[in-house]
Amino acid sequence: MDMKGIHRLALLLFLSFCAGTVQAARGGDFLELRNRSLIVRQDLTRGGAICFVGRRGEGRNYVNIFDEGRYIQQSYYAGRSINRQAEGQSPFWTPWPWNPIQVGDYKRNRAQILESRKHGKSTYVKCIPMLWDMAGQPAEAEMEQWTTLEANALHVRCRLVCHRTDTIYGSDSDNHQEIPAVYPISSLCHLYAYRGDKPFVFEPADSVEVEELRFGEDAHGWGRYDNVAEHWMAFVGNDGWGIGVYSPTAEFFWAGRYKPSRSGEAGDESTSYIAPVRTNHMQRDSIIEYDYYLLFGTVEEIRRAVYRLHSGKK
Repeated sequence: MDMKGIHRLALLLFLSFCAGTVQAARGGDFLELRNRSLIVRQDLTRGGAICFVGRRGEGRNYVNIFDEGRYIQQSYYAGRSINRQAEGQSPFWTPWPWNPIQVGDYKRNRAQILESRKHGKSTYVKCIPMLWDMAGQPAEAEMEQWTTLEANALHVRCRLVCHRTDTIYGSDSDNHQEIPAVYPISSLCHLYAYRGDKPFVFEPADSVEVEELRFGEDAHGWGRYDNVAEHWMAFVGNDGWGIGVYSPTAEFFWAGRYKPSRSGEAGDESTSYIAPVRTNHMQRDSIIEYDYYLLFGTVEEIRRAVYRLHSGKK
């Protein structure tokens, strides 16, 4: 065999090894919940964030996973925005506050899982998050997440425990918190909410104009929606099916769409976005907790699930 043949054989063996490694990782690096209609997966190589929501028998992922800033994940903000480019901060994400996120940083360094387990219809994960704007810098904090699938509702309880030693961000500012950050695929392009003054009496839901998002220094263009009286918003596709987010303690919502595309699938740069938001004054030793629900179906089905949860019914 000549040298070209040897190189070709070595390459084939290497690719075969990589393929086997990837398949092995796929089998062991996810927590999965499923019922008669839904499949939900959490990625244990990315902090246990929700990486897949699909309908049984379909195979399509309705969660955008283009980069570590997407997924469905915890994300928090504290202190003032500062320039840390000399320490590896992204020039695109500067100045920026202390911002631990569940999946990883802008350089695709990923959060470290500390614990993970599944019991019945529920999962638990604990991780060390990464600072989004920094290159390879774990946050001085831990995130925990409890996730339970029931019918068309995913109940998620989140906790951030801080033990920060830094002083550079200060501690004199209130910050808006995404509770949580949700990135549906951009094919879910029709946005709905109830924005009237008579919540929970089944007045008609509103079709909401979708704002185009801008990231980085120009991120002030994110759509802010006040008076979301029932604390939910939903993106649905042309077939009427989609994902709703109900966060009972939300004060307002951010939502919009980034770079619409023809395909609008899970790996595309284009994405939809919903974040219920509340304001917290976070200290260096703060503990932040909240509950939210991901709801799946038509707008009417999503809203009926919200009403059941609001009334305390299962």
